[in-house]
Parts: sequence; structure tokens; C-alpha cells
Amino acid sequence: MVRLMTRIYLVDDHQIMREGLRALLEAKGHKVLGESADPTEALADLLRLRPDVLLLDLNLGDRSGLELLAEMQRRHLPTRCVVLTMSSQPRQVAEALRMGANAYVLKGSAASDLMSAIDAAASGKKHLGAEVADLALQVFTLKDEDPLSTLSPREQQIIIMVVKGASSSQIGVQLHLSPKTVATYRSRLMAKLGVRDVPSLVRLAVRHKLIDADESASRRRRVTDGR
Repeated sequence: MVRLMTRIYLVDDHQIMREGLRALLEAKGHKVLGESADPTEALADLLRLRPDVLLLDLNLGDRSGLELLAEMQRRHLPTRCVVLTMSSQPRQVAEALRMGANAYVLKGSAASDLMSAIDAAASGKKHLGAEVADLALQVFTLKDEDPLSTLSPREQQIIIMVVKGASSSQIGVQLHLSPKTVATYRSRLMAKLGVRDVPSLVRLAVRHKLIDADESASRRRRVTDGR
């Protein structure tokens, strides 16, 4: 099959990953227009460069690729999105697809799977590997109601940063919000979820697979170490 050249933009918080992807994509005849580790910078580039496909990681340090997907959806950007991530949490898969991602590929998949996902996205089609399709299906077979589904994309973004240990000031800097606005978001989402403190919020996030248990343990170590 002859592949058409696709104009691609990369968002991943690991430079070595971006370099490897660039080499792979260009060897396959695609053109990489740019790259970033920051959702805010990436959004500005997407508005300026208008690539055909965005290759997006969901885990971007203290920020989330879902933030960028939400902005793309809000601005009706024509760029198609392929999520390429380590996150195999069913709700992350479902949320990314709900927010407009055309394809979802796990890091560690074969290069041919990624190329198929890019081809499908560039053509406006959906692509899920068998493993990812099973993950998405799990969301619809969960027996307990998910309270996190009541949160807006911004609230979900903030809860991830809170449970990872970021302060209101740090979150405000990252999201260009005042600490007071962040505190309001925190109070509102905790009231929605019926929790009174951050440890309870962390347990809820782990139970409903918004973050992994090892991320929670890492946060506790940072708090214990005073970092």
C-alpha cells in the first residue's frame, strides 16, 4: 500500500521519545512540522501550523494531554489526533475518544500499528488496536457508577494535578489561573465528589483509575520527603 505524506505535530514530555518518533515518521515518508512538551505551546503551534495529525501523549508531567484535546474541540480545529501513551486506564481511553481523538495506541505497540493509526486518522477514520478496544469496552461494563464522570474537562485536569501533589499556586501557573480560581475549582470538585480532604481525593482517583496506584505512592513519598 502506498502511503500519502502526512504533516504531523508531536506532543510528548520526553525529548528522546520525540526524537525517536521524528526519525521513525520521517523514514516512513511523513513530515514532522514541530514538537513540544507543553500543551499551551503546542496549541499555539497547532493554530499556526495546522498539521494534518497530532501525535499526543496524555501524561505530560503535571499536565494532561486531555487539556489540549479539550481546547482543540472547543476551537473546532481540523487537526486529527492520535493518542500515543503509556496510559492503559479504560476511562482515559474512553475520555480521549469522547473528546475527539481518532485513534488510541499504547506505547510499546508495533510501529505498524502506529502507522495504521496515523493513516486512519488522516483519513478521518477511527483506529483502536485489539487491546485498546478491550480497554474502552471495560468502561461500559463497570458495575459501579463513576462519580468522576460528573466533572468537567477542566475539573478533571485539576483533580489530576491535585492528586499528584501540585499546590494551588503551581496549578495556577501551569493553567494561567489565579490561585483563588484554582482553590474555587478544588472546593467545587471536592464537594461534587463528596470528599473532605486531599488523601480522600487521592484514594477516589486511584479507585476509579484516574491515576495509577504507583503515582499515588510517589506522591506520598514526595510529601514524606518534604518535596
